[in-house]
Amino acid sequence: MPDTAATLLIVDDETHVRKLLQILLQNQGYQTLTASSGEEALALVAQQPPDLILLDIMMPGMDGYEVARELKSDKVTANIPIIMLSALGEHSARISGLEAGAEDFLSKPVESAELWLRVRNLLRLKAFGDYLKSHSLMLEEQLQQRTIDLERFRSAMDASGDAIFLVNRSSMRLIEFNRRACQVLGYSPEELLQKTPADLSDDSLEQLERLYDQIIAGNGPSEPTEAHIHCKDGRQIPVEIHRQAYKTGDDWIIVGIARDITERKEADQRMLKMANYDTLTGLPNRNLFFTTLQMGLTQAALSGWQLAVVTVDLDDFRSVNETWGHLLGDQMLTELSQRLTRCLNVSDTLGRMDGDEFALILMIREGQADPLHTVERIRESLRVPFQLAEHATAMTASIGIALYPDDGDEAHRLIKHANTAMNRAKKIGRDTYRFYTAQMNVDASARQELETALREAVEQQAFELFYQPKISLADGCVCGLEALLRWSRPGLGPVSPAVFVPILETLGLISEGGSWVIRRVCQQMAEWQTAGLGPFQVAVNVSGQQIIEGDLIDSIRQALIDHRIDPQWLEIELTESSLMENTSHTIASLQTLQALGIKVSIDDFGTGYSSLAYLRRFPIDKLKIDIAFIREVTSNPQDAAIARTIIELAHSLHLQVIAEGVETAEQLAFLTANGCDQVQGYLFSRPLPIGELEVFLRGRQGFEV
Repeated sequence: MPDTAATLLIVDDETHVRKLLQILLQNQGYQTLTASSGEEALALVAQQPPDLILLDIMMPGMDGYEVARELKSDKVTANIPIIMLSALGEHSARISGLEAGAEDFLSKPVESAELWLRVRNLLRLKAFGDYLKSHSLMLEEQLQQRTIDLERFRSAMDASGDAIFLVNRSSMRLIEFNRRACQVLGYSPEELLQKTPADLSDDSLEQLERLYDQIIAGNGPSEPTEAHIHCKDGRQIPVEIHRQAYKTGDDWIIVGIARDITERKEADQRMLKMANYDTLTGLPNRNLFFTTLQMGLTQAALSGWQLAVVTVDLDDFRSVNETWGHLLGDQMLTELSQRLTRCLNVSDTLGRMDGDEFALILMIREGQADPLHTVERIRESLRVPFQLAEHATAMTASIGIALYPDDGDEAHRLIKHANTAMNRAKKIGRDTYRFYTAQMNVDASARQELETALREAVEQQAFELFYQPKISLADGCVCGLEALLRWSRPGLGPVSPAVFVPILETLGLISEGGSWVIRRVCQQMAEWQTAGLGPFQVAVNVSGQQIIEGDLIDSIRQALIDHRIDPQWLEIELTESSLMENTSHTIASLQTLQALGIKVSIDDFGTGYSSLAYLRRFPIDKLKIDIAFIREVTSNPQDAAIARTIIELAHSLHLQVIAEGVETAEQLAFLTANGCDQVQGYLFSRPLPIGELEVFLRGRQGFEV
């Protein structure tokens, strides 16, 4: 009976489990029936007996144990194989399932490859058992009656696709076999008659005699056993063999039916390889790497060796896929795996963990070099450019190292610590490595907790806006405000924007948070105008991610419409570095914003890509001199020259200039003398929450400048 013709009954009270199992099994060519309860399952089996049943244990009404016992107590349904399904992991659940009559057991959630193998093997076992039963009845009748015609007996055996052998127990000689046996073994009938079963087996004659006697006594194996039979040309063929003993006069005949399972073994090996090896590089995958590491740790503990787990992650590999495509990206990973392999010693192991991340197990025996030698070989091998089609591409990697026993004695912990070290190396910069330290683990845990808190803050909109006034040097009046995002972490107090804003960008939450800021600023401007405190031009800081990946223009346009704000009162501030990301898209976005009437200023000018080229290309209204140049503008001639040059350059391009971080009267005097347009800083006001800001605005007087 072919596997793919089989009908399988799925019994589970959970709809999604039934649907998932149906998809997995139908993809393998099986027909499926489903039942949501034990009672429905018994009714279905009575109408249409399936070839195999997947039976959940925990169900309302009749549970899986009761259903199994009822099926196994009925002769009509007793031979239907049952695989118990359960989310229970206890050993007692498995024992109870087997006691109820189930042939096998699978834990939920079910892993697809394991499900297919267990279903296939049980169906084959059932088909083989049915086959043996029919053949055994035929052979028993023929042997016991002793009236059957020998040629008809041979014809029946020759019709079988399996090799059949008859062995006389007393002489331990082959007395009969079918045509298939000769074909499989490569012997002529005359040659085969001269052989003993031991000549064709891995077992000795004495071992086979003991086995045959156990079968005659009724104590032999009840299920087919796997073995090898030896061919004339020296090959050894894996077979599944079933033996039975028949009385004939004063002697016993052992009938052996051997089924060639070469294809099945090869399929099993393919499945095993798929489950344990990476299909692209052929390296051990995460599962096999972990198993190998566990064995390596055991060996290291017994031998008193050190062991290093090294994780390797390419720097900015995503750009390779985006630039050249995934096909050339896969080519690079394949070549990388070959380069890494050449860096290892014989006792070391290399695996591909995921994407462009690889991991190594280095066994460090006494007197051997420390892992840094291997790490340096890896870094050196990467310095040779990868040839991708016509393009030579150089790559670097970030590397993390964790040592046994210093950094842990358990596989999961060492891998985790190596990854922690690798991530620390990646933050430091390209082409570097770091060893794990306990502090790294503390930092990683703190970072993870901070990320979780930030996600909750974005979901709950738990941020606050402070505003810092901008002062016009023409008349000393407040001419605008800068909105500054603030966050107070529950139970821990305020967190610096320099800490949490980069993390929002890393988590991909900066666009969502930035949209909230724009909506809140527009709402606040509307409230101020209603209260007679406006209008003021309010500047909002925008990340490059918001322009490239978010819906910045749509969110700004909608916020202005919702709160009836004239676009001229909204100003967008970007850093120089954010302008350089996807420049064509950024230019188009800024042109759209300017067309709406929104002002655009460059924050922290002078610290990034300061260039006349981008000042000419980008639609910009204002430049903001970075605080780094203002801080010592009255004491450092170089800073003074830079500030003076920025002011002159901006004015020559018809741009306004804002100086931030103004804290002293001397700084203010310098900026006034050199024609700066606007200033902000603690000399006038620190960033203020809404309540304090409104008090400041209501009581404001012109500042002396």
